[in-house]
Amino acid sequence: MQAFVKRVRNGDEIAYAITFLCAFAVIAITALLVFELYRNSEPSRVKFGWSFLWTKTWDPVAGEFGALPFIYGTVVTSAFAMILGIPLGVGAAIFLAELAPPRISSGLTFLIELLAAVPSVIIGVLGVFILLPFLRIVQPYIQGALGWTPLFAGPFYGVSLFSAGVVLTIMILPFIISISREVLLSVPNDQREGALALGATRWESTWDVVVPFARKGIVGSIFLALARSLGETMAVTMVVGNDPKISASLFAPGYSIAAVIANEFTEATGDLYQGALIELGLVLFALTIVINGAARILVASTTKRGTS
Repeated sequence: MQAFVKRVRNGDEIAYAITFLCAFAVIAITALLVFELYRNSEPSRVKFGWSFLWTKTWDPVAGEFGALPFIYGTVVTSAFAMILGIPLGVGAAIFLAELAPPRISSGLTFLIELLAAVPSVIIGVLGVFILLPFLRIVQPYIQGALGWTPLFAGPFYGVSLFSAGVVLTIMILPFIISISREVLLSVPNDQREGALALGATRWESTWDVVVPFARKGIVGSIFLALARSLGETMAVTMVVGNDPKISASLFAPGYSIAAVIANEFTEATGDLYQGALIELGLVLFALTIVINGAARILVASTTKRGTS
């Protein structure tokens, strides 16, 4: 008893209780979100069951709802954004942290952090008035080089999965760059100096020593960017085309889960329509967990294999 009283006086038990409550609050909020989504999506779950996930039809008038076009649009646009954003973001972070002069690095970092603070609706407006006209100019060249693949076939009307992927790339770049840069800067100088002392060039010490040392932090920035791209709403809604169809071409219009919820939730009439939209939210929540979990398992297995 005296030991417990002493620990309370020292603040150990109080600190433990406060931090435990903070951690538990995160779990409780997540569980509450899942519970509310599951409970309010009951009309849709009861009528459509698991077929809701692979049904292509979305017809509020006829009362037929399927999530597949929206799952497809969400996954494709996020994957395309990650394919473009990861090399650009990590490359820029390496330049700013290791190779750029301090003044240039500080100035560019400030601009990148400002870009991260721009509201998504502003990015969407810029996408409509600047990005789409630019993509109409470069699209013939892209199609001329890659038009033989189904991904870049067919007509291009501006609003498309391709445009949404590019907008998402712009939105996730600040997260990848800023976090990866901070992680790279936190690598001890002893690592760099040791590599240079062994005869490595500055680039060799960066690529072979600093980047592997900071790999976990860089992967964390990629996870954060992936979560942002999966749940992005307004910017994607303005440039994706909002067409619930599945097309192999990135130049075709599409739809995402977040976009359809934002567009149709206020006008949803009837419990079934509203339940279908809420079930889409539940699907997006599950999709985020599955994709991030799979990515973490992949990274963990790669790390173990590299250290064995």
